[in-house]
Amino acid sequence: MSGIRNSRTRLIGAAATVVLAALSLTACNDGTGVHDEGASTGASATASSSADASKPNAPTADAPTADAPGADAASGGQQPAGTGTAGSKPAGNGVAAKDPASAGRPGTCEGSNTKTVAAPLNRPVNHMLLTVTNTGSKPCFLYTYPAVRFGEAQAVPPVIEDSQPQAVVTLDPGQSGYASVNLSAADGSASNGRTENSLTVYFHGRSGNESVGTGAHPSLPAKGVYVDDSLKVTYWQQSMDDALSW
Repeated sequence: MSGIRNSRTRLIGAAATVVLAALSLTACNDGTGVHDEGASTGASATASSSADASKPNAPTADAPTADAPGADAASGGQQPAGTGTAGSKPAGNGVAAKDPASAGRPGTCEGSNTKTVAAPLNRPVNHMLLTVTNTGSKPCFLYTYPAVRFGEAQAVPPVIEDSQPQAVVTLDPGQSGYASVNLSAADGSASNGRTENSLTVYFHGRSGNESVGTGAHPSLPAKGVYVDDSLKVTYWQQSMDDALSW
């Protein structure tokens, strides 16, 4: 009988040991203990990441925003066109660029770029030849006819219309143009004859209605020249012969 009791005792003890082991294993797998501490840590990290992701316009290291510090450095300091940057030069400096070809373009002949000589002639009688020489460095135009003023005259003499050339007279540097002045009537029939000792020659612009630049003051003979109301001039001519033909 005692042997039977001992066997039962051992069986009960072994069964109790198995039950305790099973209970211990169940306790480890029910989400508590050490496993619970790990799960809690993971949940906290997830919550923190969710909170960061919920922040609006959060800048990242790969793509800085315009408002984020260092955005200018990331974009090379560029600004929108037209805003300019410190030390940058404006598109223009307000100084008009010079046309390289303008240095050789013809201008208008006038007192500052020409020399004028007045020479009384024996033939035709009572005539005077005006010679204008280009003293400048580029060609110039002699437009229309010379506006001459003897002494203190208030008006310039008329032009002989039939003497108008087919083209404007152009003078290269050193070249001369010509016009003749009919001083007085050969038969002495004109009125208001007088002797003048000074002469001013004015130059016309392209329109022919105004004088341009400075006038010329060619010398006259010491005895002066005789003029009357028949005084008139020719258009500027390219050759001396054309000027003297009138």
